[in-house]
Amino acid sequence: MVRTDVATLRVNRRRFIYSTALAAGALVTRLTPADAGVKLKSANEKLDIGMIGTGGGWRAEADVHELAACTDPRGFNGAQENIVALCDVDANYLNAMARNFPKARLYKDYREMIEKEKSMDAVGIVIPDHQHAPATMLAMAAGKHVYCEKPLTHAVWEARQVRLAARKYGVVTQMGNQGHSGEGNRRLCEMVASGVIGPVRQVYCWTDRPVKWWPQGQARPDKSDPVPSTLDWDLWLGPAANRPFVAAWPEAANVPVYMPHVWRGWWDFGCGAIGDMACHIMDGPYWALNLGAPKTVELVKSTKLMPEMAPWASVIRFEFPARGEMPPCTLTWSDGGQKPPRPADMEAPQLEDNGALLVGDKGMIVTDTYGDKPTLLPESRMAGYQFPAQTIPRVPGNSPHQDFIRACKGGPAPCSNFEISGPFAEMALLGNVALRLGKKIEWDPVNLKCPGTPEADAILRPSYREGWKVEAA
Repeated sequence: MVRTDVATLRVNRRRFIYSTALAAGALVTRLTPADAGVKLKSANEKLDIGMIGTGGGWRAEADVHELAACTDPRGFNGAQENIVALCDVDANYLNAMARNFPKARLYKDYREMIEKEKSMDAVGIVIPDHQHAPATMLAMAAGKHVYCEKPLTHAVWEARQVRLAARKYGVVTQMGNQGHSGEGNRRLCEMVASGVIGPVRQVYCWTDRPVKWWPQGQARPDKSDPVPSTLDWDLWLGPAANRPFVAAWPEAANVPVYMPHVWRGWWDFGCGAIGDMACHIMDGPYWALNLGAPKTVELVKSTKLMPEMAPWASVIRFEFPARGEMPPCTLTWSDGGQKPPRPADMEAPQLEDNGALLVGDKGMIVTDTYGDKPTLLPESRMAGYQFPAQTIPRVPGNSPHQDFIRACKGGPAPCSNFEISGPFAEMALLGNVALRLGKKIEWDPVNLKCPGTPEADAILRPSYREGWKVEAA
């Protein structure tokens, strides 16, 4: 029965790590191979941007607004960049957005848009996870700068390929995990580097997804419904295996099966709660602790596992080796509304519904969803606390979109460019490999293999339907 209640590195070492990453990103995003036609505009020129995905949820609409750099992020007064092309498989969303950009050319197949729009400088990609890598790789091969929403890709192998392709084609890249551009995660990194909580050996990350947002843990409905006349279902499926369209669950007519956002729970299309929220919640700890690739990832517990859909709830443990002066670290991910035990030193009555907790030898820091408000525990330690001196560059307006646009006009590399967000995405997506296999896996990041677990290969590197592909970079 379908549930319907869906309702301690030193400061100088940290500076070195971040500055080196930015420098590396700057180098790869300044390569301009002539055969790719990559170009950077001046600060006084407007970018010509094409958008792949225009509706179906707040994020798609917001990305169009924010990449256009409108005066009002919810409106269209005073756009500073040119939206020259819009693409969506649903004519309702496409036409609604087109009313705001009457000069934009309209498409329903992003392959056609990328092929025809030779003058485009950049592409924004805000579509279901399984389409991220195909669209991103096509755009980069055409010499277009790419802003791609989180999670960067649908599978681990894809994350490696888009990073390598960004180097190959020399384009500007950015993954849309907004908190990475924010003040909170930078303060968290500087706090950890200052030694205020000592070496960190335990991290907890948790989310209320999917329970309040979409159903999971179901079998595919054994039925089909007529495809809406405004939707191209075949294009929506893209590289995924063919299946009939179903509008709503047979026993819950008010709960959609795939659209506009329930696709997140289906393994063919989405990445579950990790895909939706790990790129926000894990980001600060991953960055502050320089976690890199895990040694092992283990499914600790979950609700019933289903072959085609993520479960309602799970707990996954990542084990990371020592990193320089930093000790080995365990990161425990909990979703489905599960939380770690409330810290004894915490004065607030309960943890937030989404957040991260870093446990050091000398204290703890808790953050919210996007790394905002890093707070020492007990909270009384914040009285009179002076945040460390800023050692990490700030992003103007804390905006990932403006960070990306600035780079396309000759500025520094975006802070979540694929050299940085690619390895992060690989790490997070390994959680889904352990989850889907229902077991502990070891990880070989050099060869992208789980030693002794050949059944992981098909999850690490998926197959694609005829007419769709992601080639190795």
